[in-house]
Amino acid sequence: MDFKSLHTTNRLLMIIAVPVVFYILKLLSFIFVPLLLAVFISLIFMPMARGLARRNVPHVLSLLLVLIIITATIFVSIKVVQLSGQEIVAGKSEFYQNLDQKVGSFIVPYARMLGISADTYDSAIKSILTDPRVSDTLYDNFGITFGLVRKTVTLILLTLFFLILLLAGSLNFKDIMSDTMFKNSTRSVKTFMNIERSIVKFLKVKFFMSLGTGVGFTLICLFFDISFPLFWGLLAFAINFVQMIGSVISTVLAAVFVFIEKDMPGTALGISLLFVGVQVVFGSILEPILMGRSFSINIIAVLIMLMFWGFLWGIPGLILAIPITALLKIIFEQFSNTKVLARLMS
Repeated sequence: MDFKSLHTTNRLLMIIAVPVVFYILKLLSFIFVPLLLAVFISLIFMPMARGLARRNVPHVLSLLLVLIIITATIFVSIKVVQLSGQEIVAGKSEFYQNLDQKVGSFIVPYARMLGISADTYDSAIKSILTDPRVSDTLYDNFGITFGLVRKTVTLILLTLFFLILLLAGSLNFKDIMSDTMFKNSTRSVKTFMNIERSIVKFLKVKFFMSLGTGVGFTLICLFFDISFPLFWGLLAFAINFVQMIGSVISTVLAAVFVFIEKDMPGTALGISLLFVGVQVVFGSILEPILMGRSFSINIIAVLIMLMFWGFLWGIPGLILAIPITALLKIIFEQFSNTKVLARLMS
C-alpha cells in the first residue's frame, strides 16, 4: 500500500471514529461528566497538595485536609440554599397578594382559552389543577423532577468518588497524558502544568465574577426593597457558571419578577437595567480582562462548544463546555497537525 492510499485510509477511519467517540461520550455520560468535574476540581487543590508535600506533610493528612475543605464548602452551600428557601417561605404577605392579582389577570383568560369555565382567580386555579390535561402534565413533570434529583445526587457522589481517587493518586491525569499523547515526559509535564494554570485561573475568575454578580443582585434587591434578595443573589451566582446563557437567564428572570412586584413600569425598567449593568461590568468587562489573552476563546467557538456539549450532556455539559474547550485548545497547541484548530479557537 502506497503512502497516498494509507493516508486516505487513515482519514476514512478518522471519519468513522469521530461519531463513534461522540456516541460513547453520550452513552457513558454518567461516568464522563463526574470524572471531568472531579479532574477540574482536583486541579484547584493540586498546587496546595504540592505545597504541603514540600513541607513533608503526610499525603494522608493533605488528602484529609482537602476533603474537610470540600465538605465545609458543601455544608455552607446547603445552608445558603436553606436560608434562601426560608426567605421565600417567610415572604411578605403584600407581595403574594400583588402576585395573586397580577397572575389572576391572565389566569382566568387562560382557563377560558382551555375551555374551562371560571369567573374568579380561585375558581380558575382550582379548575385548571383538576383538569385532566393539566393534572397529567403535572404528574409527568413530577416524575421528571424526581429523576433530575436522583441524577444530581448520583452525579455528586460519583464526582466525590473520582475526586478522592485523583487526589489519592490512584488516577493520575498527568501520567495518562504522558502514556497516551506525549512521548516526551518533559513535554507532558509542561503541558499538564499549562492546563492546570489555565483551568485554575478560569475557575477562580469565574467564581469571583459570579460571586460579584450575585452580591450585586442582592444589593440591588435590598436597596429597592425587592422581595427575596438572597434568592436572587444565589440564583445569579449559581447560574452564571453557564457561560453566556446563564447571565441572560438570571437577568431575564429577575427583570420579570421586578415587573410583577413593582407597580410603576419606569421603576421596574430602571431596576432591570441595573441588573443588566451588573452583568455587563462583571461578565463583559472585568472577566475578559482578568482571564487574559492566553485564555481567549472566540465567541463562535464558545457558542459551538456550548451547543455541542449541551447536546451531549445537558446542563453539566453547558457548565463544563468552556473548561473542556480550554483544555482542548492547550492540547491542540502541542501538535503541528492540530495547531490550526487552536488558532481557529483563539
